[in-house]
Amino acid sequence: MKIASWNVNSVRQRQDLILDWLKRHEPDVLMMQEIKCETAQFPAEIFQDAGYKCAVVGQKSYNGVATLVRGDFETTTDHLPGFENPAARYVEVRTQGLTLGNLYLPNGNSGGEEGYATKLAFFDALASRAQSFMQSETDFVLAGDYNVCPTAEDCAPGALGPDDALVRPQSRAAWRRLVWLGLTDALRAVHPTGTAYTFWDYQAGAWQRDSGLRIDHALLSPRVAERLIDARPDKEERAMERPSDHVPLIVTLKDPAPAA
Repeated sequence: MKIASWNVNSVRQRQDLILDWLKRHEPDVLMMQEIKCETAQFPAEIFQDAGYKCAVVGQKSYNGVATLVRGDFETTTDHLPGFENPAARYVEVRTQGLTLGNLYLPNGNSGGEEGYATKLAFFDALASRAQSFMQSETDFVLAGDYNVCPTAEDCAPGALGPDDALVRPQSRAAWRRLVWLGLTDALRAVHPTGTAYTFWDYQAGAWQRDSGLRIDHALLSPRVAERLIDARPDKEERAMERPSDHVPLIVTLKDPAPAA
């Protein structure tokens, strides 16, 4: 089973790139963030023609998440329980025995301390959601743009200042709290050390200088982690014409054992 997460930075501007990527990689699930359109304007038909059903939570011009699934699924919620902000930042589906939370966590650098508090509030609600899944023994993946560099190794030297919301101690502590519930950072389980950036800013030649960030993550519940085969960012996608500033994160799992 192949699951991918990708902040596409406007689905309508990049639909051809996304379709080409789907054709080449054939994931079972693609979780997209920052689709930047209202639900009714999402180009669902073109993805349906490519073999994917869609769960979409859109918002005019900003934010927005959409999950594409090959095969049957059900949408379990179109918002993150416990997070009261109305922005379109979460959609959750269940397919092939897995619950998949697709998230776009607030950046936290705008809106002053109130904006940063919104980021931490999302983390709190996400931890509560994960904890409830753990208690009910639900197999799940929480993937998307977390807008946090968990360690210094996940941020190129000089890419961000020490007060940036993506590297502030409270942000990293919120990430650790989530992981310490018993979740597995898929990429670091496969590649414990080394750079594995998923984002390069459009400004200041960041891509050309490889001044990137690892801010797109997939966290796996325990039984799902046991099925992990591979996790990697598709770095080549950043070199495409008019790309997103993020690249897909691809997680490959063993297919579940057949029921006895």
